[in-house]
Amino acid sequence: MTLSAPFVLRAAELRDVAAIVQMIRDLAEFEQLGHLVQVTPEKLRPQLFGEKPAAEALVAELVDGDSGGAVVAFALFFTNFSTFLAQPGLYLEDLYVKPGHRGQRIGKALLTRLAALAVERGCGRFEWSVLDWNQSAIRFYENVGATVMPDWRICRVSGDRLAELGALGALASGGR
Repeated sequence: MTLSAPFVLRAAELRDVAAIVQMIRDLAEFEQLGHLVQVTPEKLRPQLFGEKPAAEALVAELVDGDSGGAVVAFALFFTNFSTFLAQPGLYLEDLYVKPGHRGQRIGKALLTRLAALAVERGCGRFEWSVLDWNQSAIRFYENVGATVMPDWRICRVSGDRLAELGALGALASGGR
């Protein structure tokens, strides 16, 4: 296999779920967050292809050589909303290119395709997060025209704390 094997971008299909799950695990290990991963094909499948999908994904697939048909990258995204703009936005949750296929413009192709999709859908923003220590990713994103927002921090409630906060909300609304 050559490192310059051509690829195509396409919407993820059911047959891609196992490959996407593996790349999510690989990404989590790279980010030193493997201990947090709970994804399985069974858990991801309905979120991408169920009755009410919560997210969408694009994949990059090799088209020739010994590895033709291999999925080597993915971008998982969903619609959010900006009250300031009164428009939907596209939020990129994860973008991952397998190490042996980096430097082939696959990541840039995924980002530009998602930007085009955001424009097609009338989105006012295309956003994502990046870890502050991942300088190569920050440089990559800045090189494609993204602004790393220095004044914003992600807030998160999950697990037991989410259950506790939700219970307080249920009490406040009369248990409904």
